Amino acid sequence: MRSVAIVSALLLAGCASTTPGVATAPTAPVGPVETPKPPARLQYLYGSPEAAVAVRATNARIADYGAWRIKQRPKDSVVLAPGATMDAPAFEPCGDKPFAAVFDADETLIWNLGPMRYFAEKGTPFDVKVWDQWEKTGAGKALAMPGSVEMVTRLRAAGIAVIANTNRSAANAKGSEDTLRAAGLGEFKHGETLFLMGDDAGGSSKDDRRATIASKYCVILMAGDQLGDFSQQFNARDLPAARRMALATSAAANALWDKGWFLFPNPVYGPWEKLGWDDVFPAASNWTPE
Repeated sequence: MRSVAIVSALLLAGCASTTPGVATAPTAPVGPVETPKPPARLQYLYGSPEAAVAVRATNARIADYGAWRIKQRPKDSVVLAPGATMDAPAFEPCGDKPFAAVFDADETLIWNLGPMRYFAEKGTPFDVKVWDQWEKTGAGKALAMPGSVEMVTRLRAAGIAVIANTNRSAANAKGSEDTLRAAGLGEFKHGETLFLMGDDAGGSSKDDRRATIASKYCVILMAGDQLGDFSQQFNARDLPAARRMALATSAAANALWDKGWFLFPNPVYGPWEKLGWDDVFPAASNWTPE
């Protein structure tokens, strides 16, 4: 009963005026404060079972495709030959070169949970200096994507070299080697099975690195989360959005998707972030409720 009396007294005190003779309105009860959540696109990619299922299914298709494809002894690699375009595709010949599968690293083999949470919580955009630190010290913090460990294990067991071609910095090669190993993805060696930005004069374009790999291997499949992981022509400067879409969905490209080229979902970042309203929503789809 004493506790009830104390609570009643506090409630009455809260309703009473702090100034004699002047009435004040009761203080509205304060509801629970909702904890801020990560942005929806981060929730989806890194935390949802929907994304985990999609990624694991893609990795399973990659492993199945690789084991099947080497039995065919393909004539050509899936790397576009120098000068070839999606309008007139041509591919590097295989000859008797050993087989390889080429992957991007970030959001393809591993999820970079550490910096992505940091950027989201701080409300800051991508920071090159922070990312540089992550490349050097992220080992043990980046996680293998669902099914990626099993996938690379199956490819290697089939005699297929697993190669990473990533825009991580060559200056941080050891950090990236350590990160991939700590994620359970095995050994990657810079210059042999790990190719990085700065290895040549191509900058962020991976075309020259792909050509180097294809000169040594019969590349039976490539996988990434950005179209630039397959050809730099998809990222040509000032390429109109409609033209980029047409290239990626052309007959030549459709003959490769899931048949040598494998794309992972990534709603978190990519060249598509510069799209405008009219790029995303065709005029014919506009609708307004009455």
